[in-house]
Amino acid sequence: MDGTLQALQNRLLASLSRDDMALLAPHLSVVNLERGRLLHDPGDKIDAVYFPHDGVISLMTLMDSGAAIESATIGCEGALGLMAAVGPREALSRAIVQTPCKAERISVHHIHEAWERSPRLRDLVDRHTEALFGHAIQSVACNALHSVEARFARWLLTCHDRISSDRIALTQEFLADMLGVQRTTVTAVARGLQTKGMIRYRRGVVDIIDRQALESVTCECYGVVRRTYERLLP
Repeated sequence: MDGTLQALQNRLLASLSRDDMALLAPHLSVVNLERGRLLHDPGDKIDAVYFPHDGVISLMTLMDSGAAIESATIGCEGALGLMAAVGPREALSRAIVQTPCKAERISVHHIHEAWERSPRLRDLVDRHTEALFGHAIQSVACNALHSVEARFARWLLTCHDRISSDRIALTQEFLADMLGVQRTTVTAVARGLQTKGMIRYRRGVVDIIDRQALESVTCECYGVVRRTYERLLP
């Protein structure tokens, strides 16, 4: 899923047969989602499914105190809200656009009609749900057991896989929320990776300089999640 050398496209949509795609195509619309856009909060009724092509959507777990931490990301390998194809669903987490994102949008009503008619689509929904669950439970262990540097490297690699650029535009506050740490901690860790020649960091922008070096300091969770998606999804 290395997106640095090619234009990305959504892998779920690309895997559908011509007949299956014909069920969706008349109802898909291209949307450009700006960074920071809120797509839904916990308890909101899911009324649309988004298939990202190039960009990242974060799923955030919220606490009553206002604290938040990222539990999973969705990019060109998957879709946001796909379980609503089965039947009415309420969101369990906050979904927020992490990087500028080009996506295909379809109403829940229309994708449910296609789901009823397409065995292939039903199988994809089941596999995607399993992969996303595996991603989330791995994140639980990662957030509890691994260093901030390893988690930051993992996060950068995960994001890099889902965009067609080596430059990731992010705010310090956003990064702190992703990792569940203070902004000063983000700054210290980012400067450490910059000193090692892995990234270039300045306010609001991270440039990936040496991806292989980042892979050497990330935790095992990056590979585990990546292999889960590759095993379950096309």
